[in-house]
Amino acid sequence: MKHEEGFFKGVRDHRIFYQRWLPEDETKAVLLVVHGLAEHSGRYMNLVHHFLPLGYAVYAIDHLGHGRSEGTRVYVERLTDYKDTLVAFRELIRDRQRDKPVFLVGHSMGGLIGALYLLDHQGELAGAVLSGPAVKVPDNIPAVTIFLGKVLSVLAPRLGLIAPPEASGVSRDPAVVRAYETDPLVYRGKMTPRLGSEMLKAMRRVAAEASGITLPVLILQGSADRLVDPSGAQMLHDRVTSPDKRIILYEGLYHEVFNEPEHDQVLKDVETWLEAHLARDPSLQPEKPALERS
Repeated sequence: MKHEEGFFKGVRDHRIFYQRWLPEDETKAVLLVVHGLAEHSGRYMNLVHHFLPLGYAVYAIDHLGHGRSEGTRVYVERLTDYKDTLVAFRELIRDRQRDKPVFLVGHSMGGLIGALYLLDHQGELAGAVLSGPAVKVPDNIPAVTIFLGKVLSVLAPRLGLIAPPEASGVSRDPAVVRAYETDPLVYRGKMTPRLGSEMLKAMRRVAAEASGITLPVLILQGSADRLVDPSGAQMLHDRVTSPDKRIILYEGLYHEVFNEPEHDQVLKDVETWLEAHLARDPSLQPEKPALERS
């Protein structure tokens, strides 16, 4: 396994950390991993270990204000800053993986960012896999709380206000929960009102404009997810107008389906979907070297 890491300049001139894992042989496709709230790109090793031997390269960043990237923790001026940084990263991938098909893999808030990316830049991708996407405004947030959040996002945008995700809700595997709780790159402080307000705004845009998503999409959702509303995955699936869309609901699984005890089956489902799309569309096949002439 070839592993490389570095930094590039994202929006507002922040240094953004990225890493990539490359197969030993020819790369047939690229997975662009977009991580969730308060975590980082290094938490997707189950995905890396599964897909690298199959010939996939895996590229991932730490979002602005997350992991090893610069920026105030879990704060963003505009949620589109995450998306625009992803655009710059896609250019980096294009330079290093010329003509390879790229599939976006977005989890949780990364699914929300990924959905925004699809709305504006889906032509740059071969397809998308969205896991536990945080795309639906929670039903249990009172209107007055949302209003106060908007006010604080202007008056005190960096104030730690919103409780962090419940660690026990990420997975039913106790080892995964312990690793999450002790990981120094996972931010366990309170989320800023600006990020909360920006996420709600982005959720409303995705709900209103999802019909504009027309490329192949696979949506994965644990039915027992306590960190995002599982009905959001179904909502997104129903509103996307792509003729090639699928949703898989995993009964009893928690939020991080890639880190659940059943992750082997989940990853196999993703593999089957990706391989079918690479086989179905000749334009997605990597070019084979021409035969040498004697």
